[in-house]
Amino acid sequence: MFLHRVGRSPHEEEHLANKYIVDLTTAGQAELCRLIKQGKPSARKVARVHMLLHAAEGATDEEIAATWRVGLSTVHRTRQRFVEEGLATALTERRRPGTRQKLDGKQEAFLVALACSTPPMGRKRWTMQLLADRIVLLKLV
Repeated sequence: MFLHRVGRSPHEEEHLANKYIVDLTTAGQAELCRLIKQGKPSARKVARVHMLLHAAEGATDEEIAATWRVGLSTVHRTRQRFVEEGLATALTERRRPGTRQKLDGKQEAFLVALACSTPPMGRKRWTMQLLADRIVLLKLV
């Protein structure tokens, strides 16, 4: 599809960061460019797209990190996820471990419904604080 696993050259052996070679096809490059130009993708997704495009052009992790002002580990993980899991996985955000969900499904559905409802008298819209206060008042959390 969009990627190829390529073996390492002696030069690449020197840099662990180059273990994952991004080899984009023309169709893959076009798809990434389309993602940048369409709609409003998240800033992180756009940064990942640019990282992959630069990696495909042969830029080192250090050059990519400096250009996009991200950490070396971010560039390395993006390359690794692209090579091992594919384009879609490399561009999406992984769930962050260590924190549990604050609301269960029922509570979240209620919050969405509340946010879509008419705001309190004297207000044009619901604010995050108003929503939080209402949920606490109703003893949902």
